[in-house]
Amino acid sequence: MKPDSNVTAARRVTAASLLVALGIIYGDIGTSPLYVLKAIAGEHPISELLIYGGVSCIFWTLAIQTTFKYIVLTLMADNHGEGGIFSLYALVRRYGKGKLVIVTILGATTLLADGIITPPISVASAVEGLGLVWPQLPTIPIVIIILSLLFLFQRFGTQQVGKTFGPVMVLWFSMLFTLGLVQILGHPGILKALNPYYAVALLTQYPGGFWLLGAVFLCTTGAEALYSDLGHCGRDNIRISWIFVKTCLMVNYLGQSAWAMGQQSLMGRNPFYEIMPSWFLLPGILIATAATIIASQALISGSYTLISEAMSLNFWPRIIVRQPTELKGQIYIPSVNNILWVGCILMVLYFRNSAHMEAAYGFSITIAMMMTTIMLGYFLRFVKKWNPWLLGGLLLFFLSVESAFFIANVAKIRERWMFLFFELSIFMVMYVWYFARKTNNGFVRFVALKNYTTLLGDLGRDTDIPKYSTHLIYLTKADNPAQIEEKIIHSIFSKKPKRADVYWFLHLNHTDNPYTLEYFVEELLDARVIRVDINIGFRVQPRTELYFKKIVQELIKRHQLDLHVLSDGSTRYNPEPDFVFVVLEHFLSVENEFNIRDSLLLKTYFFLKKLGASDQKAFGLDKSDMVLEDVPLIVQSAEHVQLRYIEGKSKFQKTSS
Repeated sequence: MKPDSNVTAARRVTAASLLVALGIIYGDIGTSPLYVLKAIAGEHPISELLIYGGVSCIFWTLAIQTTFKYIVLTLMADNHGEGGIFSLYALVRRYGKGKLVIVTILGATTLLADGIITPPISVASAVEGLGLVWPQLPTIPIVIIILSLLFLFQRFGTQQVGKTFGPVMVLWFSMLFTLGLVQILGHPGILKALNPYYAVALLTQYPGGFWLLGAVFLCTTGAEALYSDLGHCGRDNIRISWIFVKTCLMVNYLGQSAWAMGQQSLMGRNPFYEIMPSWFLLPGILIATAATIIASQALISGSYTLISEAMSLNFWPRIIVRQPTELKGQIYIPSVNNILWVGCILMVLYFRNSAHMEAAYGFSITIAMMMTTIMLGYFLRFVKKWNPWLLGGLLLFFLSVESAFFIANVAKIRERWMFLFFELSIFMVMYVWYFARKTNNGFVRFVALKNYTTLLGDLGRDTDIPKYSTHLIYLTKADNPAQIEEKIIHSIFSKKPKRADVYWFLHLNHTDNPYTLEYFVEELLDARVIRVDINIGFRVQPRTELYFKKIVQELIKRHQLDLHVLSDGSTRYNPEPDFVFVVLEHFLSVENEFNIRDSLLLKTYFFLKKLGASDQKAFGLDKSDMVLEDVPLIVQSAEHVQLRYIEGKSKFQKTSS
């Protein structure tokens, strides 16, 4: 399927597209100078080894992780123009034979979990600069108000506000470059820090130097966003704009380091604000706050996209998804918005300031990066056909670097123990939903549809049976058009048979292509039994009834279907045919006898289903047109039930032979 013109235009390299790239994808990594060097220096006495080594580690981390791994290699994993961990999974899952499911769940879980701390640390770091202007100003309420307003406005869409993101980020990066350059000119010797010798010396010679990698890692925490937003901007726009972004970032880091070399210690001071002239301090804080709001917005939108993709790929329960604007790909998920908002506010109240947040930040992202590395290996080996020895050496290199960051970040577990419960909850939801749904689907029995087509035609013409509807539509999971679920046949023929003029079997096939939306039709019995297959991309919101009615209209327009020639004249008073969608919903039968694992898995699965959106909302069906039928699911029938017959107490009336 060809991408639409808007997407194609976004991927062309123009001044406008580069501006969009700056506004959308660089908020997180672009605001890192607010806290990275401050976190590295901490309360340590300032020394050449600490400062030169710290900025050297920043430079080589950006070079290895962000530039080489993500900008050069990972952006190659282009899934029809889309990126992100689920897009990568969709590209390589056929090669992993199920092994990549846990990898994907871990990666997605950790990305979502750190989404709760990224907005607070970014906004708090910016707003705390106001303390330099008004020392007695309480910053916590201001941070809470900004975050609350940000989450409040999500329901209205961010299309109009988003147009200002690019220019604001250009102003932000230009400010970073200018402030840093002024300091470098006063201390040009800082450029020596780009030598990797200083990075190695910090890690091996400085007391506890290795553990400073936990703070160094903060400079690359936004790297995953570069890949996740591939579809919004295009590979070339990201790669070209990164040259400008990285230059501005490094000049600012070097400038902060140059200033720090003239100090005894930082002790609560932020070098980012210290290098600003006093007359520029207030405008600088306002620009920084605007940049952190943009960074937070990008992360919130990314969380919506991540959950939406997880639902389409069967990693997450169905929940309500809304589209606040007509802009393609822009969605709003109320439940996710509320969870993120509450989580962010709790982070602010718990940690109180950005310095405490820095201690807990980054742990989860290291796990997400390691999971991306594993799946990237599958992509380069099986899709790009790289030499296995070259690839093995490259993966070993990346995993060694990321393992070092992970070990250094493990020390942060104490500060983020509360996150472990949140992360474990997300992981368990994805794990249970994926594997229990797979178990559930494994017990669906299929039958040959051709054995019933004639019977369906006869039922449709049998006027002795009251008509159930003009058009009866069943959603089927059968990938093979020649098959149908046995429970659907039972629903039609059992108890009171459902007579209809046309029986439709509608199958939704979620594709690896993100924005596919196409269909094909197979007439199984002369305008009586029809199968419709809709191929739908994992980033497209299912609006099943809308799609189906549009398909029917197109079939009529092409004279492939005549809805108004009905044998019993049922359209005499109402020219419009009626549509009834029947959704069959499983429930656990009391006849089941489970082992402990299956019992926990399936009971949790059905509990999550109750918490999620109804099938009517999930499939995009009008409530007035849908009928829900409960079907018992018997996974493991209780076979060892022994009943003893008490002969003396049983009485029967005599019957004639």
